[in-house]
Amino acid sequence: MEILITAAAGFALDLLLGDPERVPHPVVYMGRAISALEKTLRRLFPKTDKGELAAGAVLAVVMSAGTLTLTAFACFVLGKIHPALRWTAEIIWCWQALAMRGLRDETIKVRDMLDADTLDSARRQVSRVVGRDTAALSPEGVTKAAVETVAENFSDGVIAPLFWMLIGGAPLALCYKAINTMDSMVGYKNEKYLYFGSTPARLDDLANFIPARISALLLILSAALCGHDAKNAYKIWRRDRRKHESPNSAQTESAMAGALGVRLAGPASYFGVIHEKPFIGDALRSIETEDITRANRLMYAGSFLGLIIFSALRAFLCAVL
Repeated sequence: MEILITAAAGFALDLLLGDPERVPHPVVYMGRAISALEKTLRRLFPKTDKGELAAGAVLAVVMSAGTLTLTAFACFVLGKIHPALRWTAEIIWCWQALAMRGLRDETIKVRDMLDADTLDSARRQVSRVVGRDTAALSPEGVTKAAVETVAENFSDGVIAPLFWMLIGGAPLALCYKAINTMDSMVGYKNEKYLYFGSTPARLDDLANFIPARISALLLILSAALCGHDAKNAYKIWRRDRRKHESPNSAQTESAMAGALGVRLAGPASYFGVIHEKPFIGDALRSIETEDITRANRLMYAGSFLGLIIFSALRAFLCAVL
């Protein structure tokens, strides 16, 4: 019951407050730790393919196991001082593990800038939430990037942390965030990270494997609830869910594309290099800025459904086991 309460409270705080800039966020410290460990491990291990692979594996183990152990130990110590301290810490960490409100706020700013015909500002804004190059994107390209990041981060930033949270509380949710942060920092298939980032990237794929598929199904259900084309969402998900190098990213993008009746993905530039990616979905109509609003509405609906379904399942299992 305690995990249900802390997860629900953290969800409510994220919904109400998002990510205030003045509140210290654990992901910031995770990022600093990853950068420091990378520098140290690159010095300690041979500068060979095998050496970089081993160094990356050590990073993956230290960050994931270290975050889980440190967070669980902190909860234990705070609980010994006073149960209220542990509850407070767990609620705050559950809140910070989620990114529903922050994702919505950042992408709605993109929509507003596009509607105001300030394309350069919209490009800079969307660059805050996507990894691709944005300086040359058209208005349609910026819109598509915003919709895609809502779809992908619905899994990475909401459903996956919520899934692990309702299994193992705040410690497991923050362990997931450490894994996801590693992937976002070193999980690139370029010359620098091809070997070093291999294990962190695979660990992230594993941690997201089940949540990504649940997220896609939640988007399809949300499409029915929000008046979008749930049948087409299911059709495109079944057809296009594997059209990505990652085993997980196209799961939610395909469901979102089908629900909205637009075409997503396709060629994109990363660090000045064009990557030829397949398109996802059918262009039943042209994408428009209001699709950013629609994507966020689907994301919110799916988030509430995820909380309700996961909580009910945990309550049921706790009652029968």
